[in-house]
Amino acid sequence: MTTWDAIVCGAGAAGLATARALGGLGLRTLVLDRQHHRPAIAKGEVLQPGALRVLGHWGITDRLTTAGAVPLARLTIRGPDADPLMLFDYTTLPAGYRTLYSHDHTTILTTLARALPPHVELRRGALADTLLHDTTGRVTGVRVRQGRDTHDLRAPLVVAADGMSSRLRRAAGITVHPRTYPHRLIAFDLPGAPPEPEDITAYRTPRGLRLVYPLPHGRTRLYCQIHPDEIRGADRAAMTHWATALDHDTPALRTLTERVTGSLASRQVFALRHYTAPTLTVPGLALVGEAAHAVHSLAAQGMNTAICDAHALAHHLATAPGPDAALAAYQAERLPWIRHIAVMSHDAARLVTATGRTARALGRRALRRTHRSPRLRYTATYNLAGLGIHPFAPLDRLHQLGLPDPRSGRLPHWHPG
Repeated sequence: MTTWDAIVCGAGAAGLATARALGGLGLRTLVLDRQHHRPAIAKGEVLQPGALRVLGHWGITDRLTTAGAVPLARLTIRGPDADPLMLFDYTTLPAGYRTLYSHDHTTILTTLARALPPHVELRRGALADTLLHDTTGRVTGVRVRQGRDTHDLRAPLVVAADGMSSRLRRAAGITVHPRTYPHRLIAFDLPGAPPEPEDITAYRTPRGLRLVYPLPHGRTRLYCQIHPDEIRGADRAAMTHWATALDHDTPALRTLTERVTGSLASRQVFALRHYTAPTLTVPGLALVGEAAHAVHSLAAQGMNTAICDAHALAHHLATAPGPDAALAAYQAERLPWIRHIAVMSHDAARLVTATGRTARALGRRALRRTHRSPRLRYTATYNLAGLGIHPFAPLDRLHQLGLPDPRSGRLPHWHPG
């Protein structure tokens, strides 16, 4: 039998990043994933500077660049006619943190998998069904189902990276309370460049969010906010009619309409949930990625937070006097970050996805006021980039609604955390 130092359950971005981080410490690590092949999914395609710092340390950023990653420097929120409302300008951030990357999710996962050290084994088609415990209740391994076989694998550390419906989180007795947003997103993979080829652009429209950004090989990702039942049962004719309506609610996307109608087969529809686990650890077990937290897709924080979870866990395992101390330090560091990111992502989603007249008017005002204050604009960009925790104070919220800000020109000088 092989003796493992750690077992990571799940080979999405969280699991592979954790395996790379633990493997970098020299730990013999086994990665289990229930799927034989990861399907192409329109998620986890934008890498923020905070996560790119970690990937750069592992040598993965260069690999992604070689594989065609698209560098970007701005996230812009616009009205339906492309009038700018709010600019997150990454070029104003500290040197070394001024670029985002976009790439296909499957390419990011493949690149992470190829970067695993030789003493890390990736075993596909193996489901971590439940946890194993010793007589004290400490997690000591997992029970695995692979085909018709069931067997027990043990390690001093188990990492649950098995997604939103995490079996291991439930087995550990950790309960989350997911809240579902009242809308969904439909995603399209389009040929050709977007209207703003150097930006990630979020359009606020009467019907909600339209999010557009470039992908490698001259392609465009388009997300559109829809009601849960908006396209249920729609045939091709109905979908074509739906696509042509983009002209009316978002004139700035008129050039994409023909491409959307020609790419209807590429569509994917996603429900959106948000939650944060009340704890990230129990003795012998750590939660990372969507096993621990989920946020709205708009702010591009899910995969990035997962990568930073992996880095933090490995850091504390390397520096703490023992595994229990490492797990305690991991929770103490990451839980405030995760809660901050949850609030930030939810606030951003409400500002851009609201469809009610009053909410839309207030959101538009808040975005414009934030944009006009260099201090608030820099703070929002810094937080979005994943460089630190600097939430808006109650007074800042009032500035967003129109209270004059005498400090608006004073840019903070924070060192990335």
